[in-house]
Amino acid sequence: MTVSPADDNIRYLTAEEFLAAEPDGFSETAGDIEIVDGRLIRLMSQSEAHSRIVRRLAAAIEDARDPSGPCLRVASDVAVRLPDTEDTRTDRRLNIRYPDIFVRDCEPYDVNTVRDHIHLVAEVISRDTVDTDTGVKRVLYALAGIPVYLIIHLDKTWEAIDRIEEYRLDWSGKRYVPHHVHHAGLILDRPVTLAVTFEALQTP
Repeated sequence: MTVSPADDNIRYLTAEEFLAAEPDGFSETAGDIEIVDGRLIRLMSQSEAHSRIVRRLAAAIEDARDPSGPCLRVASDVAVRLPDTEDTRTDRRLNIRYPDIFVRDCEPYDVNTVRDHIHLVAEVISRDTVDTDTGVKRVLYALAGIPVYLIIHLDKTWEAIDRIEEYRLDWSGKRYVPHHVHHAGLILDRPVTLAVTFEALQTP
C-alpha cells in the first residue's frame, strides 16, 4: 500500500483507542489507514496494475488450497496487529498494517492475534512503499513469526512484475533470510502448492 503522512493533522493512537473505535472511525473505509508506531497514516489509492496483481495472486492462492488439507483463508487489506514498539508512551506503540495479501488458518479472526495464525504474507511494491516493504515490514513480519514473506517487485513502468522475492524465517524464527527469487512465475510449496506465471498475474 502507498502511504501518505497526514502532516497537517498528525494523530497518535493507543491500542485502546483503536480497538474501541468503530471500523470506520478513523477514515471513510477501514482499509485506508495504517498505524505506524502509534501514528495514524492515511493510504493513497493504488494503481490498476497493483490492484490486478493483488486480486489475481489472491485468487490463485485460493484456488491452490487443498480441500483435504488444513483449512486456509486468503485475505486482502485486512487489519493485522503486529508487535508493539517498546516506547514508554502508550500512544507510540501500536502497529496496525493492512497487508496486500495474507494466508491464515481458519481460527476466528481477531486483529490482536491474527498474526499468530498467518502462514504467508505478500506485498506488491509501489513507488512510495519500496523502503517500507523491503525494510520495515520485512522486520515486522519476521518478528511476528510469519513463516513466508513474498515481495512482488514491479519493473520501471510500474505495470509488470519484474521479480518476486521469497523470504523464510531462519533458525531463530524472528528473522527472514532469502529463500528464492522468482523471475518468470511464482512456484510455492508452502502454505499451498502453487505454480503461476507472471503473465497470468498481470496481463489486463
